Amino acid sequence: MKTILSVVGARPNFMKVAPVDKAFRRYADSIRHLIVHTGQHYDEAMSKVFFDDLELPHPDFYLGVGSGSHAVQTAKIMIEFEKVLEQQKPDLVLVVGDVNSTVACSLVSTKMGIPVGHVEAGLRSFDRTMPEEINRLLTDAIAEYLSVTEPSGVVNLLREGIDEGKIFLVGNVMIDSLIHYREKAKGSRVLSELNLTDRDYTLVTLHRPSNVDGSQNLEKILTVFERLSHRTKIVFPVHPRTRKMLGEFELSKRAASIGSLVLTDPIGYLDFLCLMDHAKLVITDSGGIQEETTYLGIPCLTLRENTERPITVEIGTNQLCGLDVEKVVGKSLDVFDGRPKSGSVPELWDGRTAERIVAVLNTEIYGR
Repeated sequence: MKTILSVVGARPNFMKVAPVDKAFRRYADSIRHLIVHTGQHYDEAMSKVFFDDLELPHPDFYLGVGSGSHAVQTAKIMIEFEKVLEQQKPDLVLVVGDVNSTVACSLVSTKMGIPVGHVEAGLRSFDRTMPEEINRLLTDAIAEYLSVTEPSGVVNLLREGIDEGKIFLVGNVMIDSLIHYREKAKGSRVLSELNLTDRDYTLVTLHRPSNVDGSQNLEKILTVFERLSHRTKIVFPVHPRTRKMLGEFELSKRAASIGSLVLTDPIGYLDFLCLMDHAKLVITDSGGIQEETTYLGIPCLTLRENTERPITVEIGTNQLCGLDVEKVVGKSLDVFDGRPKSGSVPELWDGRTAERIVAVLNTEIYGR
């Protein structure tokens, strides 16, 4: 019996680990799969509701590290995670995505001689001002098994000198969750609760510091909302960071004055999936949402200058706009006027990625 620990810490991690946990159950006679929740996202709206929505088992270990600077948070995770490894002595640690929990647990595991598998490896924005880019680079450099979502990831890893034998193009595990829960999400009442009708609203998610931590950029975002407000209702589940900044920059009243803007608290996975599936347009700075909208065929405008998920732009429905107000407004009006960017679903985004990941790990661990 081999033991594998999967690490979750922030919202996107939960959607990636849920299907992997289900896939591991097929190997329950030979693999013991345990989940470690670092507590990087620690409030009910950001964490527990995702465990409930995704039917994840209660985490076997909860580290409770909470918030803090990148250094403080990463250090706390490393200290607490080391205790788990000393107790469990796993055969493999599986990390997902690009958050602080990902790199922290990878470093501890590698220094203790425990191999690391990285789900969603090889993605690169080539923007080292993004903390996530540093996390991705470091994790991939020390991981033994790299599960890749799109061909660009393979190219990036090979360019960085990663042994080809460590790289596995398996598809996008987050799409596994989307496919699995899409039907269940249809039972959500969020559309009626927010008085929304199908294809008659724009869904917005924004949380990156580059967009919400400065008054100038937040004002640009509100300008976009004001200029689109006569054409669409705008639904904006507000990340705690964004709500805090709206208050600090005295922009809350301006936001509240936009009649078609609906500000809500953070929304659980099933309700959010329902909102995304019925939206006319999505405006975001989230990497995962770029992928999900591409699968769903929903037009997506990304308020960033770059993306680590280029396939969503190359063949998907995503378009990069930065914080160019005229560009965002113009491309939004294209969608409202019936001229959206068309797209297709990337290869291997078929709902079976977790099966492929677990099959690879089982083969590598047992040599069969």
